[in-house]
Amino acid sequence: QLQLVESGGGLVQPGGSLRLSCAASGFTGFTFDYYAIGWFRQAPGKEREGVSCFSHGGGGTSYTDSVKGRFTASADNAKNTVYLQMNSLKPEDTGVYYCAAGPMLACDGYTTYDEIDFASWGQGTQVTVSS
Repeated sequence: QLQLVESGGGLVQPGGSLRLSCAASGFTGFTFDYYAIGWFRQAPGKEREGVSCFSHGGGGTSYTDSVKGRFTASADNAKNTVYLQMNSLKPEDTGVYYCAAGPMLACDGYTTYDEIDFASWGQGTQVTVSS
């Protein structure tokens, strides 16, 4: 069974940066060529929202409008890890960040971030942006 573990969250001041990691394990032969990785976040009292969709096998990458130009997703296939580099962080970026694996999902032009598209989820990592 595919397992995802997020790390890298923490407390950062507005304008600062964090890099989140999403490590995949438990699935022999796993490769990001066949799985897209979505990043979601949930702020206190709000619904979970999609932030980024990254498909390594040429399927493209998408970002929600509020993070475009500030967040960048990338992958290290050798480490079975996807990263979310978050720059110019704002207080409204605060929340629990989750990664999720979407089998055979192409992210180019993907905007719906429908949770049913993602089969496996991590436990989340807290990001707090505050002075």
